[in-house]
Amino acid sequence: MDELLITDTTLVTLGDDNHVMHDAALYIADGKIGDMGPTKELRQRYPGCHSILNARGKVVLPGFICAHHHLYSTMARGFAPPGDPAYTFQQILERLWWKLDRALSMDDVRLSAQLALAECIRNGTTTIIDHHASPSCRDGSLDTIADAVLQAGIRACLCYEVSDRNEKGAGVAENRRFLERLRQRPAAQRERLSGMVGIHASFTVSDATLARCRDLGQELGAGYHIHVAEGSEDPEHCLAQFNMRTVQRLVDRGICGEQSLFVHCINIDDEELALLRDSGTAVVHNPESNMNNAVGVAPVLNMLEQGILVGLGTDGMSSDMLAQMRCAYLVHRLSNLDPRVGFLEAPRMLLQNNAAIAARHLPELGLGVLTVGAAADIAILDYVPPTPMTADNFLGHLIFGMVDATVDTTIVGGKVLMQDKQIRSLDVEQLAAESRELAPKMWERIRAM
Repeated sequence: MDELLITDTTLVTLGDDNHVMHDAALYIADGKIGDMGPTKELRQRYPGCHSILNARGKVVLPGFICAHHHLYSTMARGFAPPGDPAYTFQQILERLWWKLDRALSMDDVRLSAQLALAECIRNGTTTIIDHHASPSCRDGSLDTIADAVLQAGIRACLCYEVSDRNEKGAGVAENRRFLERLRQRPAAQRERLSGMVGIHASFTVSDATLARCRDLGQELGAGYHIHVAEGSEDPEHCLAQFNMRTVQRLVDRGICGEQSLFVHCINIDDEELALLRDSGTAVVHNPESNMNNAVGVAPVLNMLEQGILVGLGTDGMSSDMLAQMRCAYLVHRLSNLDPRVGFLEAPRMLLQNNAAIAARHLPELGLGVLTVGAAADIAILDYVPPTPMTADNFLGHLIFGMVDATVDTTIVGGKVLMQDKQIRSLDVEQLAAESRELAPKMWERIRAM
């Protein structure tokens, strides 16, 4: 039996009944949390456990979850698209992202995933929901990413972006192939991997393509992962072509439901909020990306008030979920001109809602909480609280203290992926060196388009 005893630390359990336990220990056996309590008691209870991790001066939390990522964006770092700076969201897509995804080779896909997964580990992010596109090497790309996920050791829900911008319905077959193969993988891998039907956005797919995606999801029991009303282009296109708004079109076409993720949802109205609520569709808020693209602020406070499940993602900007959470906290205070909001809502999206979203795709693992029987997915942060820390004031420490702390150790399924800030599962220096060789070649392919 694989065992690990984490001792002499502060445990923050999260979940419905959050506890902050000082001078505490956590016992892991066969990938699950087996026991928690005072360090002295657990040392006496498990004298045969010889794998002991002393976490004095640190805080142990459930691993963080990213509800919307783009691993393939890694090699964009440092690249400046040629020509004048993009002024609209459509121009950002056309001048950078739609060229970058076409320029990717399969080696680029692999390296982009491996390096971004290393950043997940470095930031204590143990589960991601990713949205991929690589039109020039589409077939098999999800398997390449899945292999990288298994090598890195975290958990991921993957999909391929269906769009009509390259060829009609391109990507449906890749989603089908990956989802069908998932069913044939060993049970241990299915605890690490799941899948959805990916769609780019309403304004880049026809009704015929949406119908193919809907039928695939219904056939295989998969939800839909789609960007919704991120820029004004999406609702404007939908109103011009279909005389209805974006959420209405997607719901009418059957692209919705509890297993689905509508990402962004910035340019939506009250009727669309009601459709989201009534369909049970989850929304993913990406505040840093939305600010970077200057597309607006999603009305997530209204969504939460109406009972819509709203989580947090990075949209590929980073893998740091604590930074994303504080960004959400600040931007909604500013956009609402109200210093009373955000303090509860931003942590709720990260700590509770992301776990609820992940549970729809990786069920029966107990992600997002430290409790006996839950998967041992853990982030250990260097954090010595300068004031008393209790369950009652934990959020203040989270937003104003832990957000700046360094992750020391990351554990997934009881396996230590990083300890003392050293990643074990990936050779990051070698991967980065390889990426520095390949990235300029990919940039030249973009410039040639």
